[in-house]
Amino acid sequence: MRGSRASKAVSAHDSVGVVQLVFDAVAGAAALVALIIAYRRHKAAESIAALHRANAQLEHTRLYNQPFTAAAAQIGDEKAAIQLAGVRAMAGLADDWPEHRQDCVDVLCAYLRRPSPPDSGQGASPEGQPRVDSAREVRDTVTRIIIAHLRPVAEVSWQSLNLDFTGVAFDGADFSRAGFAGGKVSFGGARFSSGQVSFADAEFSGSQVSFADAEFSGGQVSFAGAEFSGGQVSLSEARFSGGRVSLSRARFSGGEVRFSGAEFSGGQVSFDEAGFSGGQVSFAGAEFSGGEVSFAAAEFSGGQVDFRRARFSGGEVGFRRAKFCGGEVSFGRTQFSDLQVGLGFAGFSGAEFSGGEVSFSGAEFAGSRVGFGGAQFSGSQVDFGGAEFSAGKVSFADATFSSGEVSYRGARFSGGKVSFGFAGLRGGEVSFSGASFSGGEVTFGFAEFSGGQLSFVDAELSGGRVDFRSARFSGAGASFILA
Repeated sequence: MRGSRASKAVSAHDSVGVVQLVFDAVAGAAALVALIIAYRRHKAAESIAALHRANAQLEHTRLYNQPFTAAAAQIGDEKAAIQLAGVRAMAGLADDWPEHRQDCVDVLCAYLRRPSPPDSGQGASPEGQPRVDSAREVRDTVTRIIIAHLRPVAEVSWQSLNLDFTGVAFDGADFSRAGFAGGKVSFGGARFSSGQVSFADAEFSGSQVSFADAEFSGGQVSFAGAEFSGGQVSLSEARFSGGRVSLSRARFSGGEVRFSGAEFSGGQVSFDEAGFSGGQVSFAGAEFSGGEVSFAAAEFSGGQVDFRRARFSGGEVGFRRAKFCGGEVSFGRTQFSDLQVGLGFAGFSGAEFSGGEVSFSGAEFAGSRVGFGGAQFSGSQVDFGGAEFSAGKVSFADATFSSGEVSYRGARFSGGKVSFGFAGLRGGEVSFSGASFSGGEVTFGFAEFSGGQLSFVDAELSGGRVDFRSARFSGAGASFILA
């Protein structure tokens, strides 16, 4: 009896377990079905939402395509009033349509690249003058709109866009405080021939900006206070033939700036108080054949500045009171010559060479006046190795050598006059080892050698004149082994 009751109890328990399993299975299946349904509903909702977004985008594009086409047509109209309306409409579209902002700006730039009316300029007839004035008004409006969007206060910024001003003739524009932080900007072949164009306090921090082959032939162009902190800025092959161009107080702290192959043949160009503290700045192969170029009080404290193979053949180039306190500055194989009129002048008077490396290696002093009067050599490595002094006048009068190293090793003195009169050697090393004196005149009159080392080891004296009259040697170590 007891066994039978126990068997029935177990059977009942098993039945309950089976029933529970069945309910669990049914519940699990129901949950799975619910999940599948929810997933399908979610995917369907996503598909519907994506479809709505696509339709909205198409509608958005359709809504903007029509005014874009209309504005472009207005800009291409012959009447200035209609052009102005199109310009303003296109600028508004650029602000409201970020997906195609670049396309809108491209249209505005293309207008500036259009040829000027054939009767433009001073020779325009009285009948044609209104047309000229209207065209200028439209161009000025386009320029002002673009510039306004490049300034920090702009509600919508165009700083990172591509801007193509290739070949544009500017008779005045104010890019002051504009920012070029990305994209490509071209002023290649642009002509700055009149009026005032300002890039004062502009910031070039990441763009590729080109003024290659641009022509600065009149008027005034200012980069005063501009900051070049990144990206690439090219003025290669640019021509400065008149007017005034100012880069005073400009800051070159990063990136690459190229004046390679540029021609400075007239007018005034100023780098006064500019700061070169990083990056690369190149004047390689540049030609200074007239006018005035000034680096007065400029500071070279870092980076690389390259004047290699530059030619100074006329006019005046001044580095007065410039500070060379860091980085690398090279005048290697630079030519200082003026064989026609004898007016060329390059001045380093009062310059401070207190750090870094400055090279005049292989430079040619063949006809100009080059002055280092009152310069201070207090810590730099300054190299005139292999330089050739064959004509003209080079003066180190009143220069002070107190530390560092100044080398004239292998230099050739074959003509002209080189003066170290009243110079002072109080420390460091000045070496003429291996130099050759075959012509001209080298004078050390009243120079004072009270410290440091002066060496003429293996120097060759075969002609010319080397004069130490009234020089004073009170503490320097001097070596005079002449061949």
